[in-house]
Amino acid sequence: MEINKITESIIGASIEVHKSPGPGLLESAYEKCLEYELKLRNLKVDRQIPIPVVYKDLHLEYGYRIDLFVENTVIVEIKSVDALHPVHEAQILTYMKFAEKKIGLLINFNVKLLKQGLKRYIL
Repeated sequence: MEINKITESIIGASIEVHKSPGPGLLESAYEKCLEYELKLRNLKVDRQIPIPVVYKDLHLEYGYRIDLFVENTVIVEIKSVDALHPVHEAQILTYMKFAEKKIGLLINFNVKLLKQGLKRYIL
């Protein structure tokens, strides 16, 4: 599936999830709901994928996890915060770098309109 179609499907599914409960849930609730919605759209979704950290010859196999990994292509990082901050951007960019993936979506569900909490990243 083409990358733009995958991201469009993820965004559409995120909007669908956001419509029902709206803001105010925990990240883990949005994560599970979005996983469910993406699977309804016949997309391959993996949750809580560990990301090893590599520093020179040192490999740390713990610590970081991708919230959702869609079609083995797109990293989705879910937030439910008052506002997105540079640390959230750094987090998804780090995940993309270590996972060697070019596309990432940072989605903050704690907003009135989901488009206000959605950012797409390309490495």
